[in-house]
Amino acid sequence: MPDQKRKKLTPVQLKYQEVAKRHEPPRPILKNFARAFFVGGSICLLGQAIQEMFVHVFHFTEKTASNPTVAVLIFCSVLLTGLGVYDRIAQWAGAGTAVPVTGFANSIASAAIEHRSEGFVLGVGGNMFKLAGSVIVFGVFAAFVIGIIKTLLKMGG
Repeated sequence: MPDQKRKKLTPVQLKYQEVAKRHEPPRPILKNFARAFFVGGSICLLGQAIQEMFVHVFHFTEKTASNPTVAVLIFCSVLLTGLGVYDRIAQWAGAGTAVPVTGFANSIASAAIEHRSEGFVLGVGGNMFKLAGSVIVFGVFAAFVIGIIKTLLKMGG
């Protein structure tokens, strides 16, 4: 707990915090790490297998196989989210499902499903892009800054 919040607590509240901390079960950090690593790695392995399928079966180049691979992963993530499966996997795996693009698709699809009763425009459309909007803005801003840095480095070198 931050020091500023601790200063505002009464002595009884501080004592309660100490007792609660002693009785809190230990977090299985190593087990959570292993699960996240295994599931996140499995998602990435699946993505690599899908990309290889596009390259070898449909004769895409590695570069042109990237976009349909991401589209298939997003579709699978949204489908599993709609069926309620992705959330159970995410609950078990933790951060392993949040890191790949499938985690982003899951968060947008979950918001859309949650707010569908409010209508398609204000409910689904308005709420599913609350998360996506900030991610897209950050991505565009980061790309802009990196582009400027790259241009400055080219001009100087």
